[in-house]
This record gives sequence, C-alpha cells and structure tokens, in this order.
Amino acid sequence: MKEATSASRSRNKFSLPGLLQRVGLDTFLLFLLAMIVLAYLWPGLGEENGPLPLEEITTYGVALIFFFYGLRLSPAKLKAGLSDWRLHVVVQLSTFLLFPLLVWGSHAVAPNSATPALWLGAFYVAALPSTVSSSVVMVSIAGGNIPAAIFNASISSLIGVFMTPVWMSFFTSTSSAADMDLTSVILKLMLQVVLPVTLGILLNRKFGAFAEAQKSRLRLFDQTIILLIVYSSFCDSFARDMFAGFSALDLFLLGAAMVALFLLVTGLTSLISNLLGFSRENRITAMFCGSKKSLVHGTVMSKVLFPDANTVGIILLPLMLYHALQLIIASMLAQRMARKGASAQPDANLG
Repeated sequence: MKEATSASRSRNKFSLPGLLQRVGLDTFLLFLLAMIVLAYLWPGLGEENGPLPLEEITTYGVALIFFFYGLRLSPAKLKAGLSDWRLHVVVQLSTFLLFPLLVWGSHAVAPNSATPALWLGAFYVAALPSTVSSSVVMVSIAGGNIPAAIFNASISSLIGVFMTPVWMSFFTSTSSAADMDLTSVILKLMLQVVLPVTLGILLNRKFGAFAEAQKSRLRLFDQTIILLIVYSSFCDSFARDMFAGFSALDLFLLGAAMVALFLLVTGLTSLISNLLGFSRENRITAMFCGSKKSLVHGTVMSKVLFPDANTVGIILLPLMLYHALQLIIASMLAQRMARKGASAQPDANLG
C-alpha cells in the first residue's frame, strides 16, 4: 500500500500539474493569466456596458460566497474567530497606516521618479480599504481564520469610506470628498456582505454540515467568481485604453513597484504576526487582509475625489496594476500555504 502511494506521488511529481506546482504555478494561476489575455483580445465582451452581465453575476456571486461562508460558521467558530483583538488592530493599522507611510516615504526619497499623477495614484492605492471578497477567498483557500477575515474586511470597507478621503486630503485640495454618498456605499456593503453572512449563520444549525461537506465545490465556486472579477476588471481597463501613453518599460516599472509594495507589506505583517505569537490561521488572515486593496472602492471614490476626468484614468492605473498583481501573487501564496497545511496535517495527527 505504501509502495502504491509512493508511486502515485512520484507520477504526480512529474505530471504537468506537479511540474507547475514545483515552480510556484498552478491551474488557477494559469486561468488568471488566461483571463487577462482574453480581456486584451476581446475587451468589449466583458466591459461595463458589454453583452455579458458580469457586474450582476459577480455581485450575486460575491453575495453567495459570503452566504456559504456564514453557513459554515457555527456560533462557537464565530466567537473564537473574533476574540483576538490584536489581530484586528494589526490588520487595520497595516491597511490605513503602514501602506500610506511606506508610499509617503518612497515619495520623499525619490520624488521625481514618476509623474505627479502616478504618485497620486500610488498614494490613492495606499489610502484605500482592503478588499472584501478576494481577501476572504484567499484566507479560505490558505486555511486561515475566516470569521476574522470577514470581520476585518467588512470593517475595513466602512473605515475606508472616511479614512480614504482624509488621507487624500494631504495630496489633493479637492473639497468634493465631503459630498461622497456614504449611504449608498454602506447600503451596498450591508446587502452584499453583512446580510448574506448573517443569513448563513442563522441557517448553520440546519445546513452547516451540508456546506462543510461541500467545501471543495464551494472553493471552486469562489475561484470562479475571482476569475470573473479579474476578467471584467481588465476588460474595462483595456476598453478605456488606460494603458495608452505608457511604454512597456513604464508599465513594467510601475508594476514592479506595486509588486514590491505588496510583498513589503505582506512581509511586514507576517513579521509582526510572528513577533506577537499569532497562530498559523491568524497569521494568514493578517497577511491577506492587511495587504489587499479594493478596486471597487477605488473606482467609486475616484469619481468624487478626482473631478478632472482627464486624469482619473492615469490615477487609477496603479490601482489596476496593484489589483491584478495582488490577486495573482496572493493566489500563488494561498495555494502554497494550502498545500503546506495539507502536508502538515498528517504529521499533526501523528503527534
């Protein structure tokens, strides 16, 4: 039996999926890259006013994701997930303090390394709240603390409605931030996140065991929604020619800067989590929730914070790159952590 298992592992090691995993790639990442290529070739298919209703599909899809998360959360799990206040402090300080200070410091060191609009866009990325859907999805894939992820991602969105305009007031003199429609943003958050999660928790006693048994299928559903979000985001970007006027070198350097920012924040949150003695689940939650930025909030707020339509596209360019790259890198990290957690599970059981 052991020889058969060993032979099976050996075959998997030299299969295409096995070889991809050895270099840090997997099928999901390849699908992510395929979505970007597809959006480049046919941007009109998935843009905002295109023939595919991707906006509605992803909106309902995200709501279903959170409903199923709630369905898998028993009251005991929820209480345990929200009990560590230190985790919540680390995530929120990373999102709204560490990010802006890092970008601000970079601007002070090299103020002329990019155009003013791109610097404003980079700081706009730093001032935004964390994502809701993809943060929780990545935490779920990696095996982190899902209740804490839902709480931190949701509260980050509420805090960002106020903190993002405050941070941007240091870089722009617009006074229109005060006119932001807070009611619609909060209402959307309540309908898309809080209500489905609450409904799921209430139905946990009846259907929780069923949802837990369908964990692998629900994970596939989560990944499908992420792919649709990436595709629609890039369709909008290519359809609006947001990359026009920039050379390949400009885009590469800007992308490299966004990757460096993501990895730096991820590394610092991981270091802080280790110093505070967080569990593996809480370290994962701190890393993913504390390093992600919301394209949805960024796009909505940009219409209010930046009234000059001619500069909005350039300002949003760093956010578009950060959004795409954070999904790709975070997916790689989440899949790798999931594999490490799965391989360590038998050892833990032996102990």
